[in-house]
Amino acid sequence: MSTPPPPPHTGASRATGPGPYGPGPYSGFGGAVGTAAPGGVAAPGGAVGPGGMRGAGAATATGGAAPGGSGSGRPNGGGARRGLLWGVGGVLVASAVWATAVLTVPSLVATGRKAPGPGPYHLVSDICTTAKLTSFEQLYPSQYGKPYHYATRHPALDDMYCSQYLKKTGADTDYVSLYVEAQLHKAVDPEPEFEAQRSGLQQRKYQITSVPDLGQEAYLGYLDDPSSSDSGWHYITHVLYVRDRGLTYYLSWSGSFQEGKTTVPDREQIRQALVVDSRAVLRALGG
Repeated sequence: MSTPPPPPHTGASRATGPGPYGPGPYSGFGGAVGTAAPGGVAAPGGAVGPGGMRGAGAATATGGAAPGGSGSGRPNGGGARRGLLWGVGGVLVASAVWATAVLTVPSLVATGRKAPGPGPYHLVSDICTTAKLTSFEQLYPSQYGKPYHYATRHPALDDMYCSQYLKKTGADTDYVSLYVEAQLHKAVDPEPEFEAQRSGLQQRKYQITSVPDLGQEAYLGYLDDPSSSDSGWHYITHVLYVRDRGLTYYLSWSGSFQEGKTTVPDREQIRQALVVDSRAVLRALGG
């Protein structure tokens, strides 16, 4: 599952986001990259999905415009030929090493875990509209720009993503970022990586709290990250992770405040909204 992109903050000297491996499960944990810009383009540079795959990558993608773009990436001249030769040689060596490793250390490819499958959950083409974040929409009733979404389908993994920006009032200059992603793992058991994700967040000083009666495993993460250039600015991330059989899911809230000048976000209010809205999202996906 992908990491939410760094939140854009108005009036702040810098904008820091969760970054690789948090929040947002799996190699997607590294997730959407680039600063998500309000006004309709949610993740310039492209929201990168699981495994670093863009919303319209190798898997079939539906939904919003394919994030980002790419050139041909084609080198030219002798450098290209040399690069090709080195690349072929590297592939042959790597293949030989990997084959030897598989024969001598079978545990590298055999985990012994059976893929649990997605269970009752199913892919939707637009999770932004299918899964309403009612609690957050009550806290922040004004939409800032247009939500961005994508959905990808693959025999091993289905992926659904949505990002949007909300404000308390239309005239408000400050807004919060919401990111939601659900992945249906059909070929592997996501439990080991889910556990690793939690450990990674703890190492990065997230405060972790378990959430009962939500999927097979769920927890909340909270991080207050003061600005390195202005300690009065705080960048706040709240995130909820859920694992239920082959489904992994997160809902993330990102915002900021300036000591003595702007209102400190109500931590408990946001935590409750994360849990309530996530229960509704999972029901909408079939859980």
